[in-house]
Amino acid sequence: MMQINTLPRAPKETVKEGHIPAVYYGAHAASTPIFINTIEFKKVLAHAGESSSITLATEHGNENAMIQDVQIDPVKSNPIHVDFYVIEKGQKVHVKTPIVFTGESQAVKDGFVLVKVLHELSVEGEPQSLPHEFTVDISSLATKDSVIHVSDIALPKGVELYHITGEDIVASVSEVEELTDEIAPVDLSTIEVEAKGKKEEGEAVIEEAKAE
Repeated sequence: MMQINTLPRAPKETVKEGHIPAVYYGAHAASTPIFINTIEFKKVLAHAGESSSITLATEHGNENAMIQDVQIDPVKSNPIHVDFYVIEKGQKVHVKTPIVFTGESQAVKDGFVLVKVLHELSVEGEPQSLPHEFTVDISSLATKDSVIHVSDIALPKGVELYHITGEDIVASVSEVEELTDEIAPVDLSTIEVEAKGKKEEGEAVIEEAKAE
C-alpha cells in the first residue's frame, strides 16, 4: 500500500516549498487540515488513483484512507487541494473504477466501429480489495454481433458490483451507415421569381390603397 507523508497545518510559506494544503476526515475522524508534498502526491495519484486505499502518515499516527477529491488548477493543471477520506477497519466503500480497453478487435479491422458503452465500473468492497482499474480486452469482439458484458469482467475476491448488473453492456461494435440519399439541387431562379412576384403583388396593394 502506498504512503503519503503529511505535515501539520503550517504558514503559507510551506506551499512555496512544494507542498499543497489538504484535509482528512471520516465517520470517526474529525476534519484535520494538513500539508502534503506535491510531487509525492502526484506519484501516488498516478499509481493508486481515487479508487484504491493508501496510508496517510499523520502526526497522530497512520490512517487508512482514500483520495476523496482533488482540486486542480485550471491553468497549470496541478493539484491545489486534496480531500482524504479515512476508512475504518472492515468498512466497505463503493467507487467508480476506470475501465481500460486493450487489444485489437477483428470486427473493427473489418470496418465496424467500436462502441464503448461504459468507461468505469461501479463496485463495492473493502479498500484493500479494490483495483486501481479494470482491463477489458476487446479482441473478443470478432464479429458484428459480438458484445462484452459486465459479467465478462473478473472481479477480485471481496469486490461486488454496485448499482449495476452483469447483463449491462461494456462494449460492442456497430455498422457505419453512409448517407446515400442525394440532396436535390435548389433552383435559385424559382426563388428569385417567387420573391419578385410577391414584391409586385405588395406594390399593387399599396397603389390600390392610395387610389382609394
